[in-house]
Amino acid sequence: MTKLRLLVALCAALGWLTGCGGASAPPSGLVYCSEGDPDSFNPQLTTSGTSIDASAKQLYNRLLRFDPQIDTLVPDLATHWQVSDDGLEVRFTLRQNVMFHTTERFQPSRPLNADDVVFSFERVLDPNHPFHAIGGGRYPYFQSAGLTKQIKGIRRIDDHQVAFDLHYASASFLSELATDFAIILSAEYGQQLLDNLTPEVIDLEPVGTGPFQLSGFQRHHYIRYQRHEQYWDGPVSLEQLVFDITPHSTSRLIKLIGGDCDVAALPQISELSVIQAQDDLAVDTRPGLNVAYWAFNTQKPPLDNPLVRRALSLAVDQRRILAAVYHNTAVASHGLLPPISWAYDPNTALPEYNPEKARLLLEQVGVEQLDLTIWAMPVGRIYNPNAIKTAELIQQDLAAIGVSSRIVSYDWTVFVNRLEYAEYDTVLIGWSADTYDPDNFFTPLLSCEALVFGSNRARWCNPEFDALMRQARQSSNKEIRKALYGQLEHILRQELPLLPLAHASRTLGRQRAWQGPMLHTTGGIDFSAVVKEP
Repeated sequence: MTKLRLLVALCAALGWLTGCGGASAPPSGLVYCSEGDPDSFNPQLTTSGTSIDASAKQLYNRLLRFDPQIDTLVPDLATHWQVSDDGLEVRFTLRQNVMFHTTERFQPSRPLNADDVVFSFERVLDPNHPFHAIGGGRYPYFQSAGLTKQIKGIRRIDDHQVAFDLHYASASFLSELATDFAIILSAEYGQQLLDNLTPEVIDLEPVGTGPFQLSGFQRHHYIRYQRHEQYWDGPVSLEQLVFDITPHSTSRLIKLIGGDCDVAALPQISELSVIQAQDDLAVDTRPGLNVAYWAFNTQKPPLDNPLVRRALSLAVDQRRILAAVYHNTAVASHGLLPPISWAYDPNTALPEYNPEKARLLLEQVGVEQLDLTIWAMPVGRIYNPNAIKTAELIQQDLAAIGVSSRIVSYDWTVFVNRLEYAEYDTVLIGWSADTYDPDNFFTPLLSCEALVFGSNRARWCNPEFDALMRQARQSSNKEIRKALYGQLEHILRQELPLLPLAHASRTLGRQRAWQGPMLHTTGGIDFSAVVKEP
């Protein structure tokens, strides 16, 4: 019997339902074993997938959303939208009779209107807005994607119409408003908090229009939600939703088999066969719009030299990572874009594994002794189920070419916060796209703007690359855009500020009785359409 099976058998035999760390929910509720704590309940303030999962689709809505069945934009809080001929004005008609959450602290006096949309975006756009600096004054996705420069202003036309005025037209703008970051907050709640001199509460005790509302949170333990009874699309099936915070994958598996979890996040690939062997369990898988990558801090010598970055890239055996970490279930990266992207070019290719050439390159540039840190995420993510293992494999590959390295990791919240200081030499991380637009892989990760605002982990700024990204965003011709993204991939292969590694499928384990779409190709997890079958 394997160690994993023995552990499962012990928990089952001893009846350790709560002893294995469960956070129970009533029969009308669902327990989701998640991988970590959110660093915020406001998606505007973060790009952490763990935080997005805990907030975006549970607590909030956006003006638009992606329909996972047809993979296209559909109405959410906006029922209609119209783009002017020159693309510089985008006007939205808002859904009526949409109610915000009622909590112990806040009782809304009116449904959603244009003031809430203006409030939500002006908080991000206007440095003088009373809430702009609350939570640190950083809006990493908006700023990295260039939205704070693209949006000239937002106007209230009447109670149910708003207009965005843009400095320049963009083919990706509507898609950006459908991302998990473009949530709508309550202006009335904001004003009440200002009056009470407690503005920071807006991100700690969130109020949205989403299918669930927050009812409790204990760090490292659980998040509790209750059904939003006045949800505009009708109350959802679940009365209660609990995120049982369980960082270790094996613990999540034990809870799933023992019945403590109804759904478990990010099972290790090696655990899928264990789940599939249980009659009452199932595995859900969706293709992933994501990329795992190894980023070099290009502002630290000698990593500022593209030849050094190429040498390190040549040293990495991608096939070994795919076998050992992903068990050959992920797709090898040929560039930043995954194969399911419409702009993917199958003819792209990264430098092939060649440790001898890597060693010669380092000699050529005069690097005789190199000692690096490899920062690795402490939790599994959709794009990389085991960053520590990935780091160990890269560490071995580097040792083979005479490069010393040290693996660094922290608690997830600390890790995310310390990334902002860019103390690392290299970091293993990744990105899950929120839209089908290819720009979602490039601008947030590699633009000069993203360097300033944090999500450019390579700390790389290339004016030529920036200009091409801007040209690709602004073109309305799909074939021209595809060609431009091909050029961007070519520059990326030459400069190698980061080494793409893999594109992973999105996977979860669940009790078979729970039905409904939870995973989408884009965005976080969604429990709004989940029901329990007999």
